[in-house]
Amino acid sequence: MSEAGFNNWIERIELFLNNALITDDGPTKNLLSAMRYSTLGGGKRLRALLVYAGGGICNASEQHLDYPAAAVELIHAYSLIHDDLPAMDDDDLRRGKPACHKAFNEAVAILAGDALQAQAFELISSAESGITAEKKIAMVDLLAKGSGSNGMAGGQVVDLEGVDKPMTLQQLQTMHNMKTGALIRVSLLMGVLCGDKVDDQTWSALKKFGDKIGLAFQVVDDILDETQTSDNLGKTQGADRALNKPTYVSLLGLSGAKQTAEKLYEDSLACLDSIGHNTATLKQLANFVVNRQK
Repeated sequence: MSEAGFNNWIERIELFLNNALITDDGPTKNLLSAMRYSTLGGGKRLRALLVYAGGGICNASEQHLDYPAAAVELIHAYSLIHDDLPAMDDDDLRRGKPACHKAFNEAVAILAGDALQAQAFELISSAESGITAEKKIAMVDLLAKGSGSNGMAGGQVVDLEGVDKPMTLQQLQTMHNMKTGALIRVSLLMGVLCGDKVDDQTWSALKKFGDKIGLAFQVVDDILDETQTSDNLGKTQGADRALNKPTYVSLLGLSGAKQTAEKLYEDSLACLDSIGHNTATLKQLANFVVNRQK
């Protein structure tokens, strides 16, 4: 797929999210405004792109894929709101603008994250009739596990408890497989669920691919945190180092982290070799994950 094709998907999900997050003049106007502020008009939309790419290899319609693509972006937005709170990473900048708790206040930010999480599951349950109840339940199960105590939320706890403490490379990988990788893997698999059923071997290969690029995403994130400016990143540069959090760069050095990212990229491509589908788009997304500059 060309860059224009990815941009079309990004524009598509942006429009869908805009329509899903409607504000009004009622008593929850401030809450809804915070939800829109934190979700729209920013971010790489990698998770949504993985939903569309996963569905694309098994003939899912884009109309059906809109729902899980939006759901996973809502979960991601909620996680960023909560990550930035003073009780978490205490960061004032997100996607090049004040974090939600700075633009509104802490209470509204917490509730905006809560509401985005709830709306994510509402979107899946209300998806078009072309998605069977069985598939909806399977997507809810995947998303709940990927964002819960054994996924993203659990990984965040391990991350917070790792401040000022030594961590082995294996412990760091386990943490990021939960905190970052789980939702990336889930994004891909939810897209696959919307299309024709795949065999167990293909499902397993795609799951492994998701794990590899999920980990690669975090390794590159750690590299960019050391090599790019806050303006380019859209968030505070060097924040993890300032908090004395273990990272791939702190454990492996900059060169070692880059080699790890490249190895994960190569491993991700190898996962696709046994799949009897057109995986060109997934390979392009893997390349984007490893070579992005912000």
